[in-house]
Amino acid sequence: MPDSWWRRFRAYLTPPPIFETSWREAVASCPLAQRLDRAQQAELRQLAAVFLARKRFHPLAGAELTPSLQLLIAMQACLPALQQGPHVLRGWREILVYPGEFKVRRSHHDDRSGVITESDDVLIGEAWERGPLVLSLADVQLDLEQPWDGFNVVVHEIAHKLDMLDGAADGVPPLPPHIPRRQWIVAFQRAFDHLSNDVARGRDTLIDPYAAESADEFFAVASELHWSQPSVLRRADATVAELLTAYYGPSPAPR
Repeated sequence: MPDSWWRRFRAYLTPPPIFETSWREAVASCPLAQRLDRAQQAELRQLAAVFLARKRFHPLAGAELTPSLQLLIAMQACLPALQQGPHVLRGWREILVYPGEFKVRRSHHDDRSGVITESDDVLIGEAWERGPLVLSLADVQLDLEQPWDGFNVVVHEIAHKLDMLDGAADGVPPLPPHIPRRQWIVAFQRAFDHLSNDVARGRDTLIDPYAAESADEFFAVASELHWSQPSVLRRADATVAELLTAYYGPSPAPR
């Protein structure tokens, strides 16, 4: 067995610890982590160590991705796993990081005419089923600077990854035993329908209108609110807010 393979295997089972100085600097730069209690911070530290050992970062298009920024991305990616553990972050390995927004070519097939058209979408994040996580570094840094504005691109894309654990994203991730699946589906569908109706009628909404794109986007946007602006989520839909608290654990955001 090659020695390099054995080192990787050992790191997978028992990842190298995060040095104390590096951890303190990262917590100081991540307000969401600052507001966790000591036990939660210790759990996050271990989860982040596992994440860094099992994932591979790839800076693209000239992105300057320092070890400190990798740790900060890992910390935010692990926040949604605090309650359930590292197994919910399985099934994918790569993290692609662009300096800022990036373009993705999409193909659209018109069922009526049979015509296929292509267009470029400009994104700040993307999650592929069993594929990479793709992030805009500029938006990751903005979320660290403005943690309570209702947005967090890393949390958003990790929510998609959680949603995809049982197949295509549909807004219903595999749920722990204490959350009834039917209750989740009914509550989220009702909230999604209500938001979609308001957006279609041009009404102002508490939840970002982008959440009306699909059920899976509603779950991802609501997850961002849970971690960064839970009071807004509670005002928008108290039942969804309660279910996300049951799923993720209490939000560290200030009330």
